[in-house]
Amino acid sequence: MRVSKNISALKFSQHTFKKYLFGSKEKIGKINLLVYFAILGGIGFLFLYPVLYMIINSFKTPEDLVDPAIAWVPTSIFLGNYVKAFVTMDFMNTFRNSLLMSITPAIIQTIATAIIGYGLARFEFPFKKLWVIFIVATFIIPAQVTLIPRYMMFNNYGMINTPWPNLLPAAVGQGLKSAIFILIFYQFFSSYPKSLDEAAELDGAGKFRVFSTIAIPMAKPAIVVSMLFSFVWYWNETSQSSLFFGSVIKTLPMKLGSFAAAYEQVYNPNDADVFSAINESISLTGTFLSILPLLILYFILQRQFVESVERSGITGE
Repeated sequence: MRVSKNISALKFSQHTFKKYLFGSKEKIGKINLLVYFAILGGIGFLFLYPVLYMIINSFKTPEDLVDPAIAWVPTSIFLGNYVKAFVTMDFMNTFRNSLLMSITPAIIQTIATAIIGYGLARFEFPFKKLWVIFIVATFIIPAQVTLIPRYMMFNNYGMINTPWPNLLPAAVGQGLKSAIFILIFYQFFSSYPKSLDEAAELDGAGKFRVFSTIAIPMAKPAIVVSMLFSFVWYWNETSQSSLFFGSVIKTLPMKLGSFAAAYEQVYNPNDADVFSAINESISLTGTFLSILPLLILYFILQRQFVESVERSGITGE
């Protein structure tokens, strides 16, 4: 009897230990947690290493940069790289241009795609599915294919070197990757019951009031996703911006593309003085300054961004 109890206790302890290591349906085991953290740590390292390398090297002096014994910890915090990069990029002016040329079309694009998505979700009209196919096709077709025709069109209307090539496509739902946001709003507006709209219409509300007072407040997650992604994509856009208004309006990413040439024009480095020439630390500082506003924006809106991405995928009726 005592032997059978000992065997049962041993089996129970083995089962408990196995459950502790490998987990169960109710709880994740320690080994599983270790594997998850190892995978997430490896992925996080791949993303964080370039940023950490860029930040650390931006504070190095020219002497630290050429010293092979100094890898991660500089001998001192050197801000001269930031001063040079700040002046070279004409930071305040280009930052203002970047902000205006990003947030303005992002707002316009969000409004336009929300209206288009609501119309597709709530109204029936001829060839509706065909229009959806055309919208998806605008995303599939590379932007480079339509770049020359659009340039010729805007040039004929005298809009080159003005903000209009950025603003007009956004206003008609043809901005940067607008098809994605139209489909997001289409999915979101299709997810809540039509009975809410019908009840408001019975109370005398028109279509626009239903859209503004019922649909838009419920679509806050989709609006946040559209605004953030639009802002980031317009901020990082350089090829179209350089073609349409690059000779007049300079943004931070555009300035970064010609950073070396601008540095030589501003500082005119002496060939005899190696330390006056542009180096890796100055270049990395310019890169860091160009992405710093996006990093700040992400840290401020991280919670809202994650929640909106999760909620914007709701499907239903």
